[in-house]
Amino acid sequence: MTATIPTSTLEIRKTTGRIGASVRGVDVASELDAGTVRQIRQALNEHKALVFHDAVLDDAGQQRFASQFGELTKAHPTVPAVDGAPNVLPVDSEQGRANAWHTDVTFVLNPPQASTLRSITVPPYGGETLIANTAAAYQDLPPALQSLADSLAAVHPNDYDYAVPENLNLAGDDERRAVFTSVKYQTVHPVVRVHPLTGERGLFIGGFAQRLVGLSSTESRDILRLLQAYVTRPENVLRVSWRPNQLVLFDNRITQHYAVDNYDGLPRRLNRVTVAGEIPVGVNGERSYSIDGDASHYSPIAEIAA
Repeated sequence: MTATIPTSTLEIRKTTGRIGASVRGVDVASELDAGTVRQIRQALNEHKALVFHDAVLDDAGQQRFASQFGELTKAHPTVPAVDGAPNVLPVDSEQGRANAWHTDVTFVLNPPQASTLRSITVPPYGGETLIANTAAAYQDLPPALQSLADSLAAVHPNDYDYAVPENLNLAGDDERRAVFTSVKYQTVHPVVRVHPLTGERGLFIGGFAQRLVGLSSTESRDILRLLQAYVTRPENVLRVSWRPNQLVLFDNRITQHYAVDNYDGLPRRLNRVTVAGEIPVGVNGERSYSIDGDASHYSPIAEIAA
């Protein structure tokens, strides 16, 4: 029988003024009691990203930990999972680099509410993950830009232009992109999403947001670039330096992240498990809607967790 962890041992320390906290005093490999899960959820609502140290986990343990916060998604709508672990996606530098700001899987109708990343192979230097608070970004906008953003919706496809300069192209990139886009997905999300638990407004954009509804490509690029610049302001960003036996839990509804490619091609491997999310809702109650692709095989639509 797995042990439970009492809430009194949990230690949460804020990392930066706007995002991130370090969590100690909890064995993430154990079954957590309801009070501890509630404390972690409250900390996630407040800090957006939590870093757990001494997280000695295997794939089954990571799936078990994440499932305490909601029903799991499959590993990915199109990319294969780890063998024998259908909910685990390998984030492996040898299979490509996710060095672009994004929120996970926003090209589907209900992107994950939360993501977990677990260190498997850590380079001796570099390879950090940056996580940005998109609610703080929204608060930084001048009122006129807030009003504009509130009124916008963006199209998120999974087949946007992945082109990179030839000198940066990795062997096998074409094949990996073919797998990634083997099913075409395209979803419209509000540019400003209301968090279902906190009521905060956050900029719901990132790399998959390619065009604004009702605007030209040029207008869309300019406005999205302007809004994205607020997301990635240094004040809004947590820098996670990976160590062995580390687990990061972040709120995918109100953050973006970026894998820094600064480790000279050395091996880097994280495993990702995500928790099913709700259909996003904007400031006027407008809900996201799908244009192309059925992702029901990938993720159930979650109810709002208390």
